[in-house]
Amino acid sequence: MLYHWIIDVLFWIAVVFLVGVYVSWRATRLDRLHVRVETARAALDAALVRRAAAALELAASRLLDPAASLVLATAAHEARTADADNREFAESDLSRALRAVTDQPDFAGTVAGEGGDGADVLEELSSSAAKVAYARRFYNDAVAQARAARRKPLIRVLPLAGRAPLPDFFEIDDDPPGI
Repeated sequence: MLYHWIIDVLFWIAVVFLVGVYVSWRATRLDRLHVRVETARAALDAALVRRAAAALELAASRLLDPAASLVLATAAHEARTADADNREFAESDLSRALRAVTDQPDFAGTVAGEGGDGADVLEELSSSAAKVAYARRFYNDAVAQARAARRKPLIRVLPLAGRAPLPDFFEIDDDPPGI
């Protein structure tokens, strides 16, 4: 009789231990997903700042007509100084301004033909615009995975996310300029 009681106690200790290990594993995974979201957001912010800097450099390069330079500089400044609530709109406006400037007839040939600086500015702008698209895709993928993990019943029943806010997607118009 005592033997069966000891076996039962050991069995339940093992079950509690395994459940604890599983819950700990899920909490650690969720924490890693949140860290991944934060890291991807930092990379996205860096790419957006780099694109705005490239747009400002193009606007200040005297390679564009004054009206296009003013539109581009204003959009880049708004994108750099926008608060969190207006950031997506400001970045989309910068994307549209870049496309409006670069979609002018023979834009790349004119700017690149102005000297060595024009080709360098265009290369930097093209590179930074492509990096924004990649960074936004990686960020949104990380957000989707974190949101999916937080929808699991165990995560909701046992508040394993703690006080971490639910991450939001970053949706902007990031079609690259036609360079």
